[in-house]
Amino acid sequence: MTSTTAPTPTAPAVPATDPARLVRRQLHAGWTARAVAGPVPAHVAGVEVPATVPGSAHTDLLAAGLIPDPYLDDHENLVAWVGRCDWEYRTTFAWSASDAPGLDRHDLAFDGLDTVATASLNGTRVLSARNQFRTFRVAVADLLREGENELVVRFASPVRYADRESLALGYRPQVNKHPYNAIRKSACSFGWDWGIDAPSVGLWKPVRLESWSTARVASVRPLVSVDLPDDASARAGHLATAPGRVAVHVDVERAPLDPDAPGPGSDGPLAVRVALRGPSGRHDAEVALPAGATTAVVPVDVPDAALWWPRGYGEQPLYDVEVELTAGDGELDGWAGRTGFRDARLDLTPDAHGTSFTVVVNGREVWVKGANWIPDDVFVHRVTRERYAARLDQAELANMNLLRVWGGGIYEADDFYDLCDERGILTWQDFAFACAAYSEDEPLRSEVEAEARDNVTRLAPHPSLVVWNGSNENIWGFGAWGWELRLEGKSWGLGYYTELLPGVLDELDGTRPYTPSSPWSGSLEVHPNDPDHGSMHSWELWNRQDWPRYRDDVPRFMAEFGWQGPPTWSTLTRAISDDPLTPESPGMLVHQKAAQGNDKLTDGLVRHVPLPDDMEDWHWAMSWNQAVAVQVAVEHLRSWAPRTMGSVVWQLNDCWPVTSWAAVDGDGRAKPLLHALAHAHADRLLTVQPRSADGGVPAGDETDRLVVVVANDTDETWSGDVVVRRLSFDGTERRVTSVPTRVDARGTTSIEVPRDVATPDDAAAELLVATFGGARALWWFAEPRDASLTPPRLVTEVHREPAGWAVRVTAENLVRDVALLADKLHPGLRADDMLVTLLPGESVTFHVTGPDAALAGVEPGALVAPRVLRSTNQLVTGRGRR
Repeated sequence: MTSTTAPTPTAPAVPATDPARLVRRQLHAGWTARAVAGPVPAHVAGVEVPATVPGSAHTDLLAAGLIPDPYLDDHENLVAWVGRCDWEYRTTFAWSASDAPGLDRHDLAFDGLDTVATASLNGTRVLSARNQFRTFRVAVADLLREGENELVVRFASPVRYADRESLALGYRPQVNKHPYNAIRKSACSFGWDWGIDAPSVGLWKPVRLESWSTARVASVRPLVSVDLPDDASARAGHLATAPGRVAVHVDVERAPLDPDAPGPGSDGPLAVRVALRGPSGRHDAEVALPAGATTAVVPVDVPDAALWWPRGYGEQPLYDVEVELTAGDGELDGWAGRTGFRDARLDLTPDAHGTSFTVVVNGREVWVKGANWIPDDVFVHRVTRERYAARLDQAELANMNLLRVWGGGIYEADDFYDLCDERGILTWQDFAFACAAYSEDEPLRSEVEAEARDNVTRLAPHPSLVVWNGSNENIWGFGAWGWELRLEGKSWGLGYYTELLPGVLDELDGTRPYTPSSPWSGSLEVHPNDPDHGSMHSWELWNRQDWPRYRDDVPRFMAEFGWQGPPTWSTLTRAISDDPLTPESPGMLVHQKAAQGNDKLTDGLVRHVPLPDDMEDWHWAMSWNQAVAVQVAVEHLRSWAPRTMGSVVWQLNDCWPVTSWAAVDGDGRAKPLLHALAHAHADRLLTVQPRSADGGVPAGDETDRLVVVVANDTDETWSGDVVVRRLSFDGTERRVTSVPTRVDARGTTSIEVPRDVATPDDAAAELLVATFGGARALWWFAEPRDASLTPPRLVTEVHREPAGWAVRVTAENLVRDVALLADKLHPGLRADDMLVTLLPGESVTFHVTGPDAALAGVEPGALVAPRVLRSTNQLVTGRGRR
């Protein structure tokens, strides 16, 4: 391969010709699917069903009425046979040479095959594939016929293939009943501790016939660099512009040289033209590709590039990038995308506390308020741009600025990253390795490299992508989960994470930081999950302890942690028809995938509130506990900035209706946790935290002192008086203190609460209330079950407003964590906030929105019924809930 790098944006003239431009034709119509081998049920044997492309066998069977919805009741078990069968997809399409005049090269292009597939055109095999995450292209000019052509894609059972490959490669540890580590397919499609076991097959991304001549654009990587000021103080302020450059790397495929063809031939000179359009105007550049050259780098300098910032730090200006490949005066092919100017780094500097882990964008440290992202549907082709937008709306509602695309899922569709670019939501992208040892032998090694090349290239334009990560928990697993002994010297993936993947990034995109795994301490010599070094995952509390223990550690960056809760009530009752519905009823257990999950839910609840014996109360209690647990953790982490520089909760979303750690359930409805995260992620946060006498973490349950922490995640100074009051539950003020406070932009400060204010006379009947401007924080001296909470006495007013219903709630007594569960009245209804504590005499107004029909059907009194208008008081008094 030869390449050309342009020293200047001006290229010499290329001899004029008049070639034809590449033509793309989607092949999505007329497909059918049928099971051809495996445990095929009698009612499906020999049946050919209409198939959707992009699509999957499960969804085609569901559309044909041949299987029940896998997401409902115990249907997961009823459709297990689908993943154990081989499937054949078939279509015909008409073709004529007159459809592509002047074009003599014809390729079938598959953007995604799931997973082990062979493709045949007119009876001749043209492709064998075994990687869901790759693209495939094959020349078929010699096989195309005038008139009707038949394309057949046959898929092997992913379950049986993985079993066979696992035996051939040798056993390697993983966390599933299926050896997902032996196949390059979404690991969680085989089930997870929150996921349905439903590995499918199909053409999950588009398939096309592309016709071209002379040459085509094979790939484009616009790699951005920014010249930031050397002065640290200049970088600390907000930069709107800076000198920038886009180095547009263009790979060209030339058609095989035909000495009898007219014109300059495919080996002749070509030109690559780049147009960059954005806030700084239009910038053009062009380079010539000499005869035989197949790569070019086109530099485009922008002296006043508008900088792209994460949400909350600035704007998100994007630049359109257009590439044209020409021969003479004729355009052969083109490419269009967008990018943004920003610098992304990861600070892993050793310091007095260990090793930092700080995301730095355009020279500014970013306190990460994020969540882990899993596929939003196990049948990933069903996730549309609109569905991505809805999830990102919810991430924004929760004041998030980063999503980590977890390595047990997929490399998401372009729409996901486009929307993150537009909204300023940073993305951390795992390579597709999770919780397993992976063979580094062939054929997997070559597949991994090709997969990495495809996806690094595809995602290179996106400014939101700021971290590549090699694997999820695999280095941790090798050292801490007993893998080393069980592997008996076999390879387990370390070479991927420390050599192959960083090597691909160095070659194709050196503009982003990379870590070998998460958690990662910064060195193989330090335990990968050491809280003092790098990123950390915290699961010991959910599995064996209790959520107040989140305050025991001060990690540098928390990349995973969470607490389980059920889906919203409307989602739960849609998905599970058990009668009676109980936490242990059959459908509920099918939709609880965590080991001893219900036991852990109970253990994590009863220390705080009594275990309800009513199903609706149980549902509210577990939803409340999940939200409070994670809010406690996030506020603790934020209180330790800048020592701690990030919180990435597990997880934002679900792929089906299930009890899980998600803030948004499988039907896309916000759980109370999402609103708790919105509070904990507020740009200006006030929180009360325990500290030891020396300012560190208290030992066990001991609290030597209390501090009010003020976290200011804005670019403006925050000044005023921090007022801390100790109140009785009836509102009587016992003690008060006021401290003039100034917190710098992006700063955090702590204010000690005087001992006479911090020490209750009656722990069961008092609380601390801290205020600073419009922010408020509460500290409870006793758990709800031990507190003197009384049944809620609420005065409510409900009235119609243009967008929905306004529900004003006024408390006559102290009412903790008021939440309006509007979806219990109609699945489309939602309240704008939850978990609002009201002191005696205080009011809050909830705004309920949804589809017009759902809003019109609501009886006003139903919005304030005790099983809809919930509170913690109900859980401990047993009253005000009927």
